[in-house]
Amino acid sequence: MQIPMVDLHAQYLKIKEEIDAAIAEVIQKSAFIKGPFVERFEAAFAQFLGVEHCIGVGNGTDALVIALKALGIGPGDEVITAVNTFVATPEAISLTGARPVFCDVEPGSMLLDPELIKERLTEKTRAIIPVHLYGRVASMDRILDVARQYHLKVVEDAAQAHGARRHGITAGAFGDASTHSFFPGKNLGAYGDAGAIVTRNEEAALFARQYANHGRSTKYGHQFEGTNSRLDGLQAAILSVKLRYLERWCELRRKHAQDYTRLLQDIEGITCPEMPEAEQHVFHLYVIRTPYRDALRKHLASKGINTGIHYPQIMAELPAYRQSAGPPEDYPVAAALRSEILSLPLYPEMTAEQIESVVAEIREFYR
Repeated sequence: MQIPMVDLHAQYLKIKEEIDAAIAEVIQKSAFIKGPFVERFEAAFAQFLGVEHCIGVGNGTDALVIALKALGIGPGDEVITAVNTFVATPEAISLTGARPVFCDVEPGSMLLDPELIKERLTEKTRAIIPVHLYGRVASMDRILDVARQYHLKVVEDAAQAHGARRHGITAGAFGDASTHSFFPGKNLGAYGDAGAIVTRNEEAALFARQYANHGRSTKYGHQFEGTNSRLDGLQAAILSVKLRYLERWCELRRKHAQDYTRLLQDIEGITCPEMPEAEQHVFHLYVIRTPYRDALRKHLASKGINTGIHYPQIMAELPAYRQSAGPPEDYPVAAALRSEILSLPLYPEMTAEQIESVVAEIREFYR
């Protein structure tokens, strides 16, 4: 049985009529850049998160860069973030002229360790970017405590956590701003690149909206130099349709994750992801840990089962950050995890038979 990591075509077939109608309406009205479809999605997504302002942009990386700039982060500043994130997080920090400072993660959650943040602080630290990796919200209560104590801005990288919650608060509604990628494979995915910034800060929202549109408030009223990073009408219309299904898709992801855990938990050598009762993990990725990761992955591939590694290297191992981050040994938890983590196939349209097939092949490997 061939089992992909994600099946976007299966998702499309479930909502084909609505998607096709949304695309046709945009084309009929020629509302391709900004306009009513973008405004409609921005309002709906802001309401979903319970935050006042949403600014659609070209992609998740631009969202991070613009959000940081909107909060005053720039040359000479330092921003603390997790060492096991995707390169877009520190890349965005560097693109503002600031310096990314990496921090190790908690062994259980695999998310930014609040207890270690203070060790990375300097007089140049201006912000923290917690990354809600794999669909789980970071320990925002403790992170916000540190931020308040040291007067730091907090920008949530919520690219993998659409719909996740912690103590009833939605990912992206904790910090000074949050950033979202709608890359097609995300829990809320467009049919191309797309992103958004969400914030309660009216001044930051105005700056972000103008900066993403060439720094202008009117067609030729350029207040400052900006960039061109706009969510287009087609992607906005598609996202508006998908947003209506997001809660249901999150429920299905949690159900599939629970099924995986129930079927895998008795296999010695497999560590399943945590599922705390106080949280609503949305399992953008279902990540197990095993000391036999590479061999298991090879076995599953031979049976037609696709898996992933998110991520095979921590930032301290990449040439781009090797000098500034220090040696991988400075991040013992993340360094140990990256050789054990394996992402199993998981998407809302997955069947019980597919999950059972994945687990059966894992059992076969361990036998």
